Amino acid sequence: MVLLGLDYGEKTVGVAVTDPLGITAQPLETIFRSNPTHLRSTLRRLEEIICERKAEKIVLGYPKNMDDSAGYRCEETLKFKEMLEKRLGLVVELEDERLSTVAAEDILIESGVKPGDRKAYIDKIAAQIILEQYINRQEA
Repeated sequence: MVLLGLDYGEKTVGVAVTDPLGITAQPLETIFRSNPTHLRSTLRRLEEIICERKAEKIVLGYPKNMDDSAGYRCEETLKFKEMLEKRLGLVVELEDERLSTVAAEDILIESGVKPGDRKAYIDKIAAQIILEQYINRQEA
């Protein structure tokens, strides 16, 4: 089963995808938007990716606070989840994404990516980390 992993941010959505067997996750792309509330083109691009990759489920990062509480970003993520399910017709599962961006930043630093170039990669790598966490949790 192909899974799509998403790191939903105010102006970007990082996208990762699994192999056809759902074993490994790879970063795919970052979808940028100029206005946080303009999601039409983002949803359209996600539809295209789902068709191209034949994805059957979405794993959406859920940005809980370090104290395990749910803040404003969690509320926005739940609204986005509902929108995805309604528009795309796929099951959307939430995955705790605490520290995924920090881990993505560490990967980029270790890989020697220059600070100015990291923005282009960080969201899709965070999506990959979210998807890997989900896969590992399913195997446990």
